[in-house]
Amino acid sequence: MCGIVGYVGHRQAAEVILDGLKRLEYRGYDSAGLVIAPQEQRGALSVVKKSGKLKVLSEALKQGPLVGTLGLGHTRWATHGKPNDVNAHPHLSEDGRLAVIHNGIIENYLSLKAKLVESGHVFSSETDTEVIVHLIEEHYARLEGDLVAAVRSALKEVSGAYALVVSHVDHELIVAARATSPMVLGLGEGENFVASDVPALLPYTREVIFLHDGDMALIAKDSLTVTDFDGRVLARPVTTIEWDAEAAEKAGFEHFMLKEIYEQPTVLQHTLGGRFAGNGTDVQLELGLDPLAVDRVVISACGTAFYSGLVGEYLIERLARLPVEVEIASEFRYREPVLDERTLCVVVSQSGETIDTLEALREAKRQGARTLAVLNAKGSSISREADDVLYIHAGPEIGVASTKAYTAMVAAFELLAIFLGRARGVLSGEAAAELIRALRALPGLVEETLGARPEIAAVAEAFKDKRDYLFLGRGANYPTALEGALKLKEISYIHAEAYATGEMKHGPIALIDADMPVVAVATASALYDKTISNLQEVRARDGVVIALASRGDEAIRAHADHVIYVPRTLELVSPIVNVVALQLLAYETAARLGRDVDQPRNLAKSVTVE
Repeated sequence: MCGIVGYVGHRQAAEVILDGLKRLEYRGYDSAGLVIAPQEQRGALSVVKKSGKLKVLSEALKQGPLVGTLGLGHTRWATHGKPNDVNAHPHLSEDGRLAVIHNGIIENYLSLKAKLVESGHVFSSETDTEVIVHLIEEHYARLEGDLVAAVRSALKEVSGAYALVVSHVDHELIVAARATSPMVLGLGEGENFVASDVPALLPYTREVIFLHDGDMALIAKDSLTVTDFDGRVLARPVTTIEWDAEAAEKAGFEHFMLKEIYEQPTVLQHTLGGRFAGNGTDVQLELGLDPLAVDRVVISACGTAFYSGLVGEYLIERLARLPVEVEIASEFRYREPVLDERTLCVVVSQSGETIDTLEALREAKRQGARTLAVLNAKGSSISREADDVLYIHAGPEIGVASTKAYTAMVAAFELLAIFLGRARGVLSGEAAAELIRALRALPGLVEETLGARPEIAAVAEAFKDKRDYLFLGRGANYPTALEGALKLKEISYIHAEAYATGEMKHGPIALIDADMPVVAVATASALYDKTISNLQEVRARDGVVIALASRGDEAIRAHADHVIYVPRTLELVSPIVNVVALQLLAYETAARLGRDVDQPRNLAKSVTVE
């Protein structure tokens, strides 16, 4: 979602803030703005804001640089109001002395706005955020210039999700507050920082504090205090970030997404490493969960994480013999789900801040279910609220379209399924050992798959001008087809749909002709022969088949127009290998079409508002 950077210290704030905002571009945005407090405490704040990318803002700043050592910056992903200069953040009070930047949604802004307009306030934008500016301005006047008290008082009238930062020309102070939307503080010497995500801070500090819901922070250059909304001082731990700024750079790759695709062998080593027991038949997850106290599993997630959960469903049902349901998190809590204390609710999120998934977690806890989070980001909201956390250790993922986080999530479900199956006594040591051997080999198999890039690029070149794709997969690789279609849609803007292969003749077969490529996941599986029959049905209707096949399968060439070979592995492990080839297909197609691969239109990295 939106990006926030705030700075107070001894450096020129504009330079620090612009640098930080550039490091948050992966979150997606459509306008940007900057406010700087003047060197001397008089006059108005200096503001520049523009629709479009940061380069537009940077060009505007060249015409009139903003000088000062305290400032706030923002990249906006539009919710209320069109992406234009007026609706861009920051928003200022009518006297130009108070500024607010905000991520999230103010749910009661219409009623607040009506009240403020009635009392004489004049609004200039269409945003919900501007309500906060006028509200704080009103409380500031009533409280005779006490900025902190004014923010506290104003926020008690506000309902919604937000991370916001406030500055006033008369105070060498940034006031930050969080309700649901993420925010992190950076600690320096003679300077302090605030941002919506860690990468913005890494060039300056690795010591951070993650704010919790209901936290406020008072940020001065020589001090930093965290309180609740009533002013009580809170002790929040300082976390040392273990990865540095270079981890968020492209490392010579053309795009972050391509870099992250190539990081997957290393990521899988991190996800799996240290979690196999010495006996070769068990995994060690350090969970407080008692598998014998679980009768049912519900997995809840959104987007790519949801598809990882679908693979998890196949794995857990097959290996642990537990019934599993996979729920779209944005629908879960609104349909009155039936849960109890013997239900394990697994939520999956890269950021740990996905609002729909967070609310699904909260609904599960309200009903007494045991909760487990599969996460990448430490210190996130979901990590703090779940009963147990299974970290995937994928490192920072900058590309908006997830790649390495997905394969790490699926690997985490492999571990969880073995853990549950062994603890429940339904997975034999022999079967577990075979799976563990296959998992240990995964990093090398993914490395081999990356070697197929030239062949995949040739397929992408041949079909880059097609407007529709059909993806097919069976069993544990049906979710692989779904994820492959999603990746192509996200970054190439080509329409793509995915179906379970056996469902093709129940409707989608009507679409098949010579102009729509059909990508079929046809690697070795118990249903391989049935998949071949389905491919014959496609070709009988002049369909063009691009088959993903296990190395050594020469017979499939008779049933496909193009074959992409991947290393052979166990069927239950193959989704991780297979999806890498589909990630490359999407990437190579989008790159040939000149798309903005790392920041696809209309998308944001982390969806923190409903």
